Amino acid sequence: MNEKQMSRMHTESGFIAALDQSGGSTPKALLQYGIQENSYSNDKAMFDLVHEMRTRIIKSPAFNSKYILGAILFEDTMHRTIDDKYTADYLWEEKNIVPFLKVDKGLAEIENGVELMKPINNLKNILNEAVEKNVFGTKMRSVIKEANPRGIKMVVDQQFEIARQIFNTGLIPIIEPEVDIYSVDKEESEKLLKLEISKQLSRLGNETKVMLKLSIPTKDDFYSDLMDDPHVVRILALSGGYSQIEANKKLARNHRLIASFSRALLQGLTVHQTQEEFNEVLSSSIKKIYEASIK
Repeated sequence: MNEKQMSRMHTESGFIAALDQSGGSTPKALLQYGIQENSYSNDKAMFDLVHEMRTRIIKSPAFNSKYILGAILFEDTMHRTIDDKYTADYLWEEKNIVPFLKVDKGLAEIENGVELMKPINNLKNILNEAVEKNVFGTKMRSVIKEANPRGIKMVVDQQFEIARQIFNTGLIPIIEPEVDIYSVDKEESEKLLKLEISKQLSRLGNETKVMLKLSIPTKDDFYSDLMDDPHVVRILALSGGYSQIEANKKLARNHRLIASFSRALLQGLTVHQTQEEFNEVLSSSIKKIYEASIK
C-alpha cells in the first residue's frame, strides 16, 4: 500500500472523480457527451471513444490535484495508456491523483427490495492486475430500493465480505451500498444501512481500512459518527441522479462528506466543444464540487 496515497486520501481536501462508466452505462455517458449510438458499431469502438473522452478529461489542466484527490477507473481504462503510461500511473505520476478501480460486474435482479452485486468470478485476477498496475483501491456498487431489513443486511454482508478479500490483496475497498434517491422510504433505508455498516465495521480487524460511498443522506450529517470509526479512511457521496446544482447543495450541508460524482461532474461537457470551452466547463464544475466537498 502506498502510504503517500493513503495520507492524501485520509487527510487532504478535495473529492474523487468517478470516471468508471462500464459496458451498460457507457452509451449513456457518450450520449451525454454528444456521441450518438450510431457513431460506433461494436464494443471496441465504443470503448475507444470513451477512453478518448476520459483522456481528454484527465489531461485537461482543470483536472488537477488541487481539487481532485482520486479518480475511479473502469477495468478497460486500467489496461489502456495515456501518453504511453498506464492510466493509473499517469494519474499518480503526472497529476498526483490517486487511482481506484471499479471491480463489480453490475447488479443482480431485485430481491428483498435490493439489487445485490452479480458474482465477480474473476475477482482474484482483477485484484492482482490492479496491484500490478499500481492502483490504490477499488469500488463496488449495490443498490437499495426499499427499507427491507433482510435485503439491506444482505447488501452490507456481501459488500464487507468482498471488501475483506480486497484489503487482504493490498488494496483499499470503497464500499458503495447506494440508497435509491427516489425511494419512498429512503430515510428508513439509511437508518437500517447505517446500523448494518456499524455492525460490520465493529467486526473488522484492527488494521483493516475501508472507504464508504453513500447516497447523500436525508438527514444532514447522518453519517458523521461513521467518519470517526478508525477503520474508515473517508466517506464519499454519490450524486445518484441529482443534477450538479442539487447534488452540490445537499452535499454542502453534510460536513466532512466529500463528493464522488460521475454524471454531475461531466455535466455540460461535449465532444464538439473547443479545448478552451471544454476546460472552462470542466474547471467550473470541479471548483463547485470541490467547494461543496470542503464545507
